[in-house]
Amino acid sequence: MPHRIAVIGGGAAGFFAAIRAKEVNPDAIVTIYEKGERPLAKVAITGGGRCNLTNSFANVSDLKRVYPRGDKFMKRLFKTFDYQDTFRWFESHGVPLVTQDDQCVFPRSQDAMSIVRCLTNEARRLGVDILTKHTLTGIERKDNRTILLFNDSEKRIETERIIITTGGYPKSSSFDYLARLGHEISAPIPSLFTFNINDKSLRSLMGTVVENAAIGIVGEKMRSEGPLLITHWGMSGPAVLKLSSYAARFSHEHQYRFNVSVNWIGESNTSIIADIIRTTAEANASKFVTNAQPLIHHSVDNREWENSSQNGGIKRGVLPTRLWDYLMQKIGIPADKRWNETGKKWQNKIVEVLSNDIYHVEGKSSWREEFVTCGGISLSSINPSTLESKHMPGLFFAGEVTDVDAITGGFNLQAAWTMGYVAGESAAR
Repeated sequence: MPHRIAVIGGGAAGFFAAIRAKEVNPDAIVTIYEKGERPLAKVAITGGGRCNLTNSFANVSDLKRVYPRGDKFMKRLFKTFDYQDTFRWFESHGVPLVTQDDQCVFPRSQDAMSIVRCLTNEARRLGVDILTKHTLTGIERKDNRTILLFNDSEKRIETERIIITTGGYPKSSSFDYLARLGHEISAPIPSLFTFNINDKSLRSLMGTVVENAAIGIVGEKMRSEGPLLITHWGMSGPAVLKLSSYAARFSHEHQYRFNVSVNWIGESNTSIIADIIRTTAEANASKFVTNAQPLIHHSVDNREWENSSQNGGIKRGVLPTRLWDYLMQKIGIPADKRWNETGKKWQNKIVEVLSNDIYHVEGKSSWREEFVTCGGISLSSINPSTLESKHMPGLFFAGEVTDVDAITGGFNLQAAWTMGYVAGESAAR
């Protein structure tokens, strides 16, 4: 009798698991069961419809910085299938890829449907069956048989192997059928979200982007860097989304109410900032502060700063004019104050607002392009080499259903490809 493998969930991890299982064991009957009407729906919209499918990892020295939960787990799995393997796999299957300056990897077509079509066509070519409108509601073991219950027991299917790739669940109750089998569940909570800030003056700057900001939670060590976007509800952008991932459980425990400190220029050394402000005041003595902001330059690695009009390989980072005006108003500098009238007191205030500008977060907003959860099947319940359940032989997990999640930049999809590959290979063998 042919080996039967049921893949629960028709997303990135599910398709990759099914494809790899069929490659390893061509005689196996591999079926994807998707609860929705359309497989790979999330892949189709990720990255703004362009699909940021992985990252070059060129700027990643520590996986903990991109996988706040599951870094050691992913490091082990990367030995079997990593980001370089992902790049080669898609290109060898007819999808040319490009790596952006920020190291995010996209299909050259800039169309997520290139990835969707590639996975769908490859699954069908290998003979993988794809069934939609199938919602798994339970797993039964009877007389050494495994039976899957779909659509409230309306459909019962027997199988030898199961790979759960359902993605993250918003409620712990959705994991009940797996908890009953003995699996430990880490409570699911959002891990990518933006910050609601009730400051009308700040929010009036909606659309303003600061390319080299840093943001951290006051009183905690959690901090992130990168572009920061001011929105009509508060703050968003890569820097905020990364911080929301690092602080997912902290934010939840504090009911999404806490203070954040924004460093608008990304330089943590206040002595350097003070020197820049002093030099600016001397060079622009008769000019209004609002009309002559510091010309702050920094090297690509953010370690070398200077106040100079010469570039020499150094990238200029001047704050948007509206933001500079807002910050000066915030600390009380009149519009008609000139630099030679500032003195040490006012210059210290400028240094403080540039490097340690405090805001109170009063809630979160979901990120429109992606919903990622922190939590799921505890990694203590999973074999780290095969992704097989420690509580039920023949049951495997891959993707966001596990307690592995990442920051933005293609890292979550890379986890899906890696875990799907390993789970599919393990189940097929």
